[in-house]
Amino acid sequence: MPPPGPLAPQPWHPQPGQGGFGAPPPMQQLPHGLGWGAPPPGGPQRPRKKSKAPWIVVPILLVGLAMAGLAIATAIAQQNRPNDYSSPVPTSTPSTPASTPVGTPTEEPTAGPSSTAPTTPVPTRPTVTRPTAPRTTSTPPVRRGPTDYEIVSRNRIYRAGTMPSLGCRESNARPSTAAGARANYANLKNCLGRSWPVLVQRSGAQFRPPTVLTFTGVVQSPCGSMSDTGPPFYCSSNEAIYMNLREDVGNYNRYRHSNGKVWARMWMLHQFAHEYGHHIQHLTGILEANHDMRYDAPTRAAELEMTRRLELQASCFSDVFIGANRRTYPITGQAQREWKWLIAHTIDPRRDHGNAENHRYWAQRGYDARTPAACNTFTSTSARVQ
Repeated sequence: MPPPGPLAPQPWHPQPGQGGFGAPPPMQQLPHGLGWGAPPPGGPQRPRKKSKAPWIVVPILLVGLAMAGLAIATAIAQQNRPNDYSSPVPTSTPSTPASTPVGTPTEEPTAGPSSTAPTTPVPTRPTVTRPTAPRTTSTPPVRRGPTDYEIVSRNRIYRAGTMPSLGCRESNARPSTAAGARANYANLKNCLGRSWPVLVQRSGAQFRPPTVLTFTGVVQSPCGSMSDTGPPFYCSSNEAIYMNLREDVGNYNRYRHSNGKVWARMWMLHQFAHEYGHHIQHLTGILEANHDMRYDAPTRAAELEMTRRLELQASCFSDVFIGANRRTYPITGQAQREWKWLIAHTIDPRRDHGNAENHRYWAQRGYDARTPAACNTFTSTSARVQ
């Protein structure tokens, strides 16, 4: 039996991210505008004139001619003098030549057609934009892994086939001492290590042989501490089978009659192969998936039922091996009678291993079929795993 272990997983909290913003760029200012200048002063003055009597006619005539000439010159000067109080001309307007009167256009409109030949427009091909289909990026679907229930109920170990008989034989050593018991464990480990690999590999799992350790008193394991007042157990953390020497040696030495000693040997065989069955459950993922399902069970009754399904399957796996080697071990005569009696008379005070009737049912199925396909306790009715 696997001892109870810590079930609660540790939560993980993602840390929120942080971010910031930069400052906006500074505003730029435009340059100021320019001012305008003042107009210049102007205006010539006329000279004073003399008059003499003797020269009255000629001087008058000369004066008249001078006056007329002066008037003409003044008129011409006034005409060519700039306008001192005109509005300032914007700098973008081209300057007017001195000979052109103010207000006169600098260019006369052309009456005839332009001398430049007209440009014939060149026809251009219209640009045709072809519609393009949007490029879609296909994300492959994420494959969902099997659920815990699928692992325990549809495991490929159930399709691995029949276990072949490898001619395994019982050790000649008797478990009357610790050395005799260890010799039996070593022999069984060798037999089981040759029987299960082909089936485990057919299931897609990798086979690894377990470690076998013995104990008396209190033993410390990665799965916790256990006492020799309890049964043997399997620890998946170090993939080790822990066999209780006090129990196996004590059972063999307790009875003087031969049938009692045969029963002790059959019990040791069944217990060792049962713990090896837990190792097969571990290699194929059934043990860990069942562990999760027990943790998620809504009630204590549902948790116990899930534990019984695991334990009854381990016994069925145990007897797949025993049935495959029944002729050579051998399981005949008194050995067969004691084996049948022990599988039908187990006790389950904690209701975590299955009652005697159901234990007999699953052990016999494994023994007769010699294939893991007969051991799918996870699809059975609740009545068959009480």
